[in-house]
Amino acid sequence: MSRTEPTDLVERGRRVLALEAAAIRGVAERLGPPFATAVRLLADARGRLIVSGVGKSGLIARKIAATLTSTGTPASFLHPVDSLHGDLGIVDRNDAAILLSKSGVSDELFGLVGQLKRLGVPIIAITGDCDSILARQAEVVLDASVPEEACPETLAPTASTTVALALGDALAVALLEVKGFRREQFAALHPGGALGRNLLLRVADVMLTTDVPTLLPDRPMRECVVLLAEKRGTVAIVDAAGGLVGVVTAGDLTRLMERTDRFLDLPVGSVMTQTPKATTPDELAGAAVQVMEKHGIMALPVLDGGRKLVGMVHLHDLMKAGAA
Repeated sequence: MSRTEPTDLVERGRRVLALEAAAIRGVAERLGPPFATAVRLLADARGRLIVSGVGKSGLIARKIAATLTSTGTPASFLHPVDSLHGDLGIVDRNDAAILLSKSGVSDELFGLVGQLKRLGVPIIAITGDCDSILARQAEVVLDASVPEEACPETLAPTASTTVALALGDALAVALLEVKGFRREQFAALHPGGALGRNLLLRVADVMLTTDVPTLLPDRPMRECVVLLAEKRGTVAIVDAAGGLVGVVTAGDLTRLMERTDRFLDLPVGSVMTQTPKATTPDELAGAAVQVMEKHGIMALPVLDGGRKLVGMVHLHDLMKAGAA
C-alpha cells in the first residue's frame, strides 16, 4: 500500500534529491584529464558545436546546446534521426560534436555517428558506459555513470540525466572561461531579458546631472556641512573651470570632527580627498558598483573624457536600477 502522508512524500522527495546530489558528487570526483581534453577540443573547433541524443538524452542535449550558445559558443541540437533525412546539411567538417547516451548503444544514434566519422568531425561522448560502442567511436569520453537511478525500478532516467546536464554545464562554463567570454558579450546575446538589460546599463543611465553638489576649494566647511546633509553625503570639489579636484564625504566630516571642533571655517580644499575614485558616463553600471563596494564609498563623481565633472552616481540609485 502506497504511503501518501505529507511526511512520507517529503521524505521521498529528499531521497531523490540526495541520490542525484550524490551522483553529481561522484562524477565530480571522477573528473580528470579527459574533461580538459574535451574543453580544448571544443575551444579549438572552427565551426559550431553539434549536440545530439535520443529520448531524455535528447532533451538534455537541447539544453546543453542552448547553454553553449548563450555563453558565446554557437551550438545546434541535431536529432539523430532527422540528421539522416536532410538535416545533416547543418554539419560542417570544422564542427565538433557532443553526443549523449546513457547506454552508449542507442541504435538511432549510430547513423549520425557514422556520418560524423565520415566528415571527420570529432566526437565527445557523455555516456554511462565508457566501454560502449559510442565510447569506442569517440575522441573523448566523459563518464556519466551513476550507481542508481532515483526512479523506482529505473522506469525513467533521473540521476543519469541530472549528471549529463551537469557535465554539459561544466563544459559550457569552462569553455566560456577559456574563451574569455565577458559580461558585456552575455548581455549582447540577451538584450530582451532583465539580466541582459542590467548588464548593459551604463552610468549615464543612472547618474544625476542636475543639482549636483559642488564647491570651490576655498569655500568654508560650514557650506560643505549643509550640502553633505542635504545632498546625500558627497560633495564634489571643483576648480573654476568645473574640473574635479577632490571630494568631501560624510565620512571625511566625521573624521574631521573627531580631530577638532573648530572646523567650520576651514577651507574644503584642506579637508577633501585629493585623488578621489571617479567614473565616466560610458562605464558599465556594474563596474561602478564594484568600485564603490571595493573602496567602501557611496557615490562616484562622473567625469567627461578629461577631468570635468558632468554628474554624480550614487550606490543606492545603482541598486534600485538593478546593477547590484
